[in-house]
Amino acid sequence: MDRRSAIKRAGLLGAAVAMPTMLTILQSCKDEARLTWKPEFFSDTEAKTIATLLDMILPRTETPGALDVKADVFIDKVIAQTYDAEGQQHMRDEILGFNAKCMENHQANFIDLDEPKRIVVLKAEEKSSGKFSRGVWGKAIGPQEAIGFYRSMKSMAIWAYFTSEEIGEKVLSYDPIPGVYEGCKPLADIGNRWSL
Repeated sequence: MDRRSAIKRAGLLGAAVAMPTMLTILQSCKDEARLTWKPEFFSDTEAKTIATLLDMILPRTETPGALDVKADVFIDKVIAQTYDAEGQQHMRDEILGFNAKCMENHQANFIDLDEPKRIVVLKAEEKSSGKFSRGVWGKAIGPQEAIGFYRSMKSMAIWAYFTSEEIGEKVLSYDPIPGVYEGCKPLADIGNRWSL
């Protein structure tokens, strides 16, 4: 069985897809050519909007950016293969709403704005978006307010970024075969965050 067939079968599981399968999807994104990838879910305009948004959230600096690790390709695959029809329509509506706000406030879609105006849009979204509830060991404490498109996309971008192979091996500390357990090591000696 080839990787693409495995990904298509994994998509049948809907929102219940396990994390190892998501990592497999992310690995398959690595093989997609940047200029030739065809979105599975997004329209071309939606894909460009997501790519522009991710590039603003996680731009390339001395480390790779979101587009360098193909976070946009990953998000497209996750939505195409794990969201049900209602979830997919909700995502389309959210992107339309995001662009409608840009059009209302700046007379252009997000992808057509210059960088200073995009920064203004993202600052406004950061202020107006709901926040994730605090949690303990993965469980939210208290009710979760609606987070909206921007915060949801930012969360997915960070997830895609930090679970990519390139970031895991080249940016985060990485030890494919961990050694001995050192429980009482000073925090200053640890240095960089560790990749799993």
